[in-house]
Amino acid sequence: MEFSSHQNDHFPGWKVVFFQYLVAVVFFILLVGYWKIQVGEHGRYAEQAERNRIRSLPIIAPRGRVLDRAGRVLVNNAPAFSVMLLRENAASLTPDKVGAMARGLNLDLGELRSEISDASQGNRFQPIIIKPHAELEDASFVESHQTEFPELALLEVQDRVYPYHSFAAATLGHVGEVSEEQVDKPGSPYRPGDVVGQSGVEREYNSVLSGSDGMRRTIVNSRGEDVGSMTSIEVVPGRDVRLTLDLDIQQVAETGLGDRNGAVVALDPRTGDVLAMVSHPTYDPNGFARHIDRETWAHLTADPGKPLMNKAIQAQLAPGSIFKIITATAALETGTITSDFTVFCPGEVTIYGHTFHDWTFENGHGHGRVDLHNAIVHSCDVYFYTLGKLLGIDKMAYFAKHMGLGARTGIDLPAEESGLVPSPEWVEKVYHRKWWPGEAISVAIGQGAVMVTPLQLAYALGGIACGGVFHTPHLVSPSDALALNTKFTAGDAKRFPIGAGTLECLTRGMWGVVNEGGTGAGAKLPGIDIAGKTGTAQVVSTGLQKSSRSSTFNNNAWFVGFEPSTKPEIVVAVLVMGGGHSAVAVPIARDVIKAYYDKKQSHQPTLEQAETQVRLLSGPLQVPSGRGKH
Repeated sequence: MEFSSHQNDHFPGWKVVFFQYLVAVVFFILLVGYWKIQVGEHGRYAEQAERNRIRSLPIIAPRGRVLDRAGRVLVNNAPAFSVMLLRENAASLTPDKVGAMARGLNLDLGELRSEISDASQGNRFQPIIIKPHAELEDASFVESHQTEFPELALLEVQDRVYPYHSFAAATLGHVGEVSEEQVDKPGSPYRPGDVVGQSGVEREYNSVLSGSDGMRRTIVNSRGEDVGSMTSIEVVPGRDVRLTLDLDIQQVAETGLGDRNGAVVALDPRTGDVLAMVSHPTYDPNGFARHIDRETWAHLTADPGKPLMNKAIQAQLAPGSIFKIITATAALETGTITSDFTVFCPGEVTIYGHTFHDWTFENGHGHGRVDLHNAIVHSCDVYFYTLGKLLGIDKMAYFAKHMGLGARTGIDLPAEESGLVPSPEWVEKVYHRKWWPGEAISVAIGQGAVMVTPLQLAYALGGIACGGVFHTPHLVSPSDALALNTKFTAGDAKRFPIGAGTLECLTRGMWGVVNEGGTGAGAKLPGIDIAGKTGTAQVVSTGLQKSSRSSTFNNNAWFVGFEPSTKPEIVVAVLVMGGGHSAVAVPIARDVIKAYYDKKQSHQPTLEQAETQVRLLSGPLQVPSGRGKH
């Protein structure tokens, strides 16, 4: 039997070559990947591995205290807890378990899930804060449920405490958790969850008060158990800040203004020390320190009294007749008039075809013939209308600006407003028209477009009474100024010399306002040498006031007083918004000056007296009911 022969099948050569190249490429890719992991990105993976074996637990630095000039505590700290979530056992965080945590800690379930999700990309051994301000029941829940929730732990922190509640709140400010904008700002040193100063002194001196947080570092195994310790970063507590505020004078100013809408500022014009600064209505900063709720925030922001505004440095309003001191200074210093220059006041005067009325016009009479002294004492509008025409806006604006109006004083507080001194240049820029000469007439008595803050008026009149030396207002104690790297230097002052004759004429006139039956007679006190100037500023036209019959359009009441009348030691500016007449502001300044005078004659309060005062203040001076009169 014959078998047919079959030719052997050969493996195609091109397949062998292809297979060889494929193996070479695979090995090349593996080598590149190996090199990238072991050499190219060795540092990144080593750092990641290091992070995964180290648990860093923050140690929160206590903020420095804020003290008054005598060392009495205005802002303090109290021990507290935050609740942390240890995420190394994140796999055990079932939806049911997260829900139970939320219920036990009284947290919003959606927000808790969002926080856990946002943190999932980070180091799983890095804890996150899920409740910054834990209540006692929260701490009890964490401690008593360690078996059920081993992922929860307590972090010791310091809560900010304002023992006087709303007392000086606008000046001291408040703290709060950093916003996303603050965290995302280029070069920002903040991390999510950090608590920082948000307003007032707390914000201005945040870098000094906040200190530096520490860190406790431990080595953990793959199950998250501590197996060793590492070098920790020591905490650096914040520094205390001593202010120039005087607790006793501040208390009198707070009580005097009461629930009325306005501000009080007391300065030592010889140094610029701020002795008291009040803004009403106010708020309790303790609410911000412990995470203010939406309802309270909405109430504060919607309140027409603007409790979050520091009216002492931010309320920009017409000064009324107090501006007459600026007008008189300009008239005397430029030689436009002499002190014996007289004007007859029948209750009105017609200038540039417009009739301007004196404040006495409604009573059917004027002031008769008056010289400068009597014009200041009795606040004669017709006299100063006449000076406004003689001077013109350029001279008045020049002196007003050089005596501190129309610009920030430079006080060490954030968000100070500059006010406004109108000028032809300003009108051209804002309204694109020429200045009308008749506009200067209203400016001469502090109406029209001129706007000031209470601090500016205290600064200006205090500087005038000191002969043209204007010390920069400040809240931090001069002894701490250099160490705290403040924006002012102790002794900073601007000089705009005022002639001796002018100074005597002005101070004598302002003394007469109080002591010669003038418009500020309510400030007169036996044995105390008080001088000052009143101001009643319209917010709308007289016709609208009469037709509306609404207190919203009541005049703003002003008074600036100082003591003694020559070389004063204290100057007090009072604003009562919607007060109607300057007479309501006068007694407030009088009482503040008297408190200063009485304290100067007596000894400083003892510690026991100060503690008693704290207990008294923490009651009646809590958040006022609210809205001041307009």
